[in-house]
Amino acid sequence: MIERYSLPQMKSIWQEEFKFKTMLAIEILALEALVKLKKVPPQAIKRIRKKAKFNLAQIKKIEEKTQHDVVAFVTNVAQYIGSDAKYLHLGLTSSDILDTTLGVQLKAAAEILVDDINRLLKALAKKAKIYKDTACIGRTHGVHAEPTTFGLKLALWYDEMQRNLERFKLAKDEVSVGKVSGAVGTFANIDPKVESYICQKLGLRPAKISTQIIQRDIYAVYMAKIAIIGSSLEKFATEIRHLQRTEVLEVEEPFGKGQKGSSAMPHKRNPVICERICGLSRLLRGNALAAMENVALWHERDISHSSVERVIMPDSTLALDYMLNKFIQVIEGLNVYTEHMMANLIKTKGLIFSQRVLLSLMDRGMPRPKAYDIVQRCAMKTWKDGIDFKDILLLDKDASKYLTEKELDKIFDLNYYLRNVNTIFLRVGL
Repeated sequence: MIERYSLPQMKSIWQEEFKFKTMLAIEILALEALVKLKKVPPQAIKRIRKKAKFNLAQIKKIEEKTQHDVVAFVTNVAQYIGSDAKYLHLGLTSSDILDTTLGVQLKAAAEILVDDINRLLKALAKKAKIYKDTACIGRTHGVHAEPTTFGLKLALWYDEMQRNLERFKLAKDEVSVGKVSGAVGTFANIDPKVESYICQKLGLRPAKISTQIIQRDIYAVYMAKIAIIGSSLEKFATEIRHLQRTEVLEVEEPFGKGQKGSSAMPHKRNPVICERICGLSRLLRGNALAAMENVALWHERDISHSSVERVIMPDSTLALDYMLNKFIQVIEGLNVYTEHMMANLIKTKGLIFSQRVLLSLMDRGMPRPKAYDIVQRCAMKTWKDGIDFKDILLLDKDASKYLTEKELDKIFDLNYYLRNVNTIFLRVGL
């Protein structure tokens, strides 16, 4: 029997050894169920269990002639079983074995990915708490907006990955499905109890209804949620890539001893891991689209989906496993330059406090349009002349009528913007 309670490496799930072991387990479970239904002699299953095995090289050789992987597999197993092979694959069709095996593979892959996500959440939570009160500039359109904290950036990612975790757990449950219902799904030559027995033993649920195959919308959802997780990782990696730019340099992904950034420029420290994550996310989205194309098949089945799935499912689960593990490394080893965050905060000479100035003028009875024009006028002078925003407000005849230097000192208080950080952290469970 296959091992269901350990987490193998992702690559082993998609290797032929795992696939054929699972297929053999399904064939033997079918025989066990048929013994219970008195369709197969009890002594036969004992002999079959003892003798049943397969040889990958021999399967490949047989497949060269049959051009059918399941026929080649059954033929090879039958060679080891001998005369009891007449009971093998009784009433089953190829997709009974292949789709149920795929359910086992996708469930096992999902368990690894859920574990990856949980480890990333742990890394994000730890870093978010460290930098909860570390002030940095918030940006909209890439332009300085108002103060936030680096911890809040990480808390946002933590919250998004919590959503991804819950979505993917649902996808894992949905994809943990098998079918053993025969050629067009009518159970004409196999008892439904056989399907129930096999699925229960494999930790799957029987499909409520199937044709010759499990319906591909189930897999499309799984692949779409993988793509969404990849898109989230791309979002986080893109933020780090921007923050690592030389003229920003607020954070930097880890750079190992002996690592080289460029063959030509020895000084380079590039965000290569984050760039890799961004690139692979495109692959995940493309594969999700291919999975959606697989939903529409001819009648009770064709095999146009099969060749696609042999590529996209291993590729996407392997890629996401890699992306999650690499991003965990990035977060755990992230270089955070708090002094650069503060330098960038004050770079615009107080312009980040413009909304507070606007609201303060309005609180003193000035109409919003007039207050906005005054604040914008002063702000544009700071942009143009590089003079401190507070000094310009004090010199402005309209603004200075309403706001004293003492009042402006209070308005230009960074802590005002950070007073609800604890509340936000509690909301996201940190």
